[in-house]
Amino acid sequence: METTTPFATMKQPRRRAVCAAAVALALGTAAALAAPAAWAQKYPERPIRLMVGYSAGGGVDAAARLLGARLSTALGQQVVVENRTGATGLIAADVVAKAAPDGYTLMLGDSALLIAKLLQPKIAIDPLTSFKPVAGAFVSPLMIVTGNDFPARTPKDFIAELKAHPGRYSFATSGVGTVQHLGFEMLKQRTGSFVLHVPYRGAAQIVPDVVGGQVPIGVVSATAGMAQAKAGKLRAVALMNTTRLEGAEDVAPLSDALPGFDVAPRLFVLAPAGTPDDIVERLSAAVKNVLDTPEAAGAAAAQGMLRAYAGPAQLRSALNDETARWKGIIADQRIVAEGN
Repeated sequence: METTTPFATMKQPRRRAVCAAAVALALGTAAALAAPAAWAQKYPERPIRLMVGYSAGGGVDAAARLLGARLSTALGQQVVVENRTGATGLIAADVVAKAAPDGYTLMLGDSALLIAKLLQPKIAIDPLTSFKPVAGAFVSPLMIVTGNDFPARTPKDFIAELKAHPGRYSFATSGVGTVQHLGFEMLKQRTGSFVLHVPYRGAAQIVPDVVGGQVPIGVVSATAGMAQAKAGKLRAVALMNTTRLEGAEDVAPLSDALPGFDVAPRLFVLAPAGTPDDIVERLSAAVKNVLDTPEAAGAAAAQGMLRAYAGPAQLRSALNDETARWKGIIADQRIVAEGN
């Protein structure tokens, strides 16, 4: 009689167990690979938070509400704007960076977020690594304004006056490390001029003080500048972005005198790092569809903004380039954060 050893008896069950384990592993791997696509197909299934780091009524908040209301329709779920003010947007950024990377917590960030990290390198949030770029949305053109008695009317004459009289003039902005501040520092760097910076706590008082002669030069939003220029209360000398604006066609850009000069705060949508690519692409496409509408163009213009869509890869490249540019200006002009 043929005998069967214990080893032979166990061989077939072991083989079956190994095969079963291999099948289970393969199925599990396939499910894991398919999961992001499945999530994206179902997304969004509940309301989305769009965090803003500034108080209600400000420029970034207005942009978020303009975008959020229209994204709600585009995505079929409510996009709720939530304000978490403080620390130049860093409090809101911290909430988003720590949120689950599922596409339900987003941020409308601005260029100040990039600058904050450069001036305060010890902060935990890194705008280039703590988030995943979703879409560029808007830019907010800036304007250089002066009193009506200032001896310059064009960008070329303005630069010539600054260079001819180093230290004679001062310029007001909404604070140290703002795009308004660093943009004018870039102007000083490129022209070799010296103008004293007068930082204000916010922009509201700058235009009245330029009108009243308390400060000779101000860097303000194009909307605020043009309103008073049209009323004849001050002079709009130059735009800091490269193109002329509707309603301000007679105001030349600084790039007429300084080729390539282009400064404007950028507004963009961010998601937590690790958010699936399919969800990011879905969100980015929705932002593009919203911005492409004439209705959105009119609403943006009414807020003093220009539409500036950028996809995820393009936005990442733009944020890297902008960070490098501000880093160079901060180092060259020896700018430090207030209190340091």
